Amino acid sequence: MYEAVHVDPEPGKGADVVAQVVETAARYGYEGVVVRNHDGVRVAFDADELADEYGIDVVDGVEIRSDDPHQASGSVGNYRPQYTILAIHGGTNAINRFAVETDKVDVLAHPMDGSGDVNHVLVKAAVENGVRLEFSFANVLRATGGRRVRAIQSLRKLRELVTYYDAPYVVSADPRGPLELRGPRELCALGEELGFDQEWIVDGLEEWGSLAGRNRRIQSDSFIEPGVERGRYEKDRC
Repeated sequence: MYEAVHVDPEPGKGADVVAQVVETAARYGYEGVVVRNHDGVRVAFDADELADEYGIDVVDGVEIRSDDPHQASGSVGNYRPQYTILAIHGGTNAINRFAVETDKVDVLAHPMDGSGDVNHVLVKAAVENGVRLEFSFANVLRATGGRRVRAIQSLRKLRELVTYYDAPYVVSADPRGPLELRGPRELCALGEELGFDQEWIVDGLEEWGSLAGRNRRIQSDSFIEPGVERGRYEKDRC
């Protein structure tokens, strides 16, 4: 299982904070961490070095944040070759629609935050383009009052749509640092309290790792197209 985190460090301490997040995730039993800072908050770190030190996978990701679909499209083109996982910061109807209609996007993050909504049209587009819809438990874990109630209602609505259309999805506590990380058992317990079964939560946490593995294969030099890769037995037929 993987968790996808944001790291908003003090200047000059980015690598240290990423290391703290990775160390905490390893202690909690995660197999990997996706670092998905917003595109304006870049943090330099050595993923291979952290993976070797803490024994879990460390994935470089980015979450594009923009209110303008045209600007977001340009960012997708720029960042897609640079990162293993690319997400769009959702929350408005225009951005949600752009994300699910763009096959270069891996994840539509927290699509029902802000003024955004998700309906059957958007979910079917997500299925067609392979865009994962995120179930972010951030507001359930850290908000209070009416905001927390609305977050729970939104998650239940999203689950109904995703289940009905068998849409791809990911699950996250959407932590902003090591102190906000929650272990897989805690997220499963929280999900069960909200009506999500444990297997469903686990599948959503594991999907981050599946995405990372798939994209690494696609970005490798051996990849030609789906189902076709260069191998040691490839021969020149000319």
